[in-house]
Amino acid sequence: MTTAEQTPEARLDSGLEALGIAVDDEQRRQLLALVALLHKWNRAYNLTAVRTPEEMVIRHILDSAAVLPFVKGTQLLDVGSGPGLPGLVLAILEPTLSVTLVDSNGKKVRFQRQAVMELGLGNVTPVQARVEAFEPIAGGYAQVISRAFSSLGDFIALTVRLVEPGGEWLAMKGPAVDDELADLPEEIVVAARHDLAVPFQNGGRQLVILRHRNVTQA
Repeated sequence: MTTAEQTPEARLDSGLEALGIAVDDEQRRQLLALVALLHKWNRAYNLTAVRTPEEMVIRHILDSAAVLPFVKGTQLLDVGSGPGLPGLVLAILEPTLSVTLVDSNGKKVRFQRQAVMELGLGNVTPVQARVEAFEPIAGGYAQVISRAFSSLGDFIALTVRLVEPGGEWLAMKGPAVDDELADLPEEIVVAARHDLAVPFQNGGRQLVILRHRNVTQA
């Protein structure tokens, strides 16, 4: 791979193509601006252990984008969102999606708000709160997603009141997820598991979709 092919722009373009995700010029600009802003803030506030823009494209942007095919409905809640991942990326890729970001860390939520302002994301609402104290929209959310929030058992326990009847949990996990499945409440079942082929990243990423036992897939 040449140096030119390793730039954030080139990795984003080829990565999105590999994922089968088409973006317009404005969405591409927003994704690259998000990387630049994250890199700038990270030097002062240590928002993520990923240090270079090139790696941020892979481990944050493309990793988040990989779940886009499984996001449905109009309301998505991203809990333990950190610097806004995957919610900010999904909001850019699907402008009709209304995304709420929840995190208790003040500096990370300040970054979310700055990103929303600078990128012009009218479909994103950052909220600083502990999940236990967060007040959901009436009826709850069709999907609640988590990228690096907690174990599956804790994820369900802390958010069960936030999911609408018939809704889903989307848990982005690594290889250790099998150990966590044994701790799921009896009334929660695995509806699907998908390996996530994140470009430039070696295996191990998967999405676990969970539902209440009495809910059948539409």
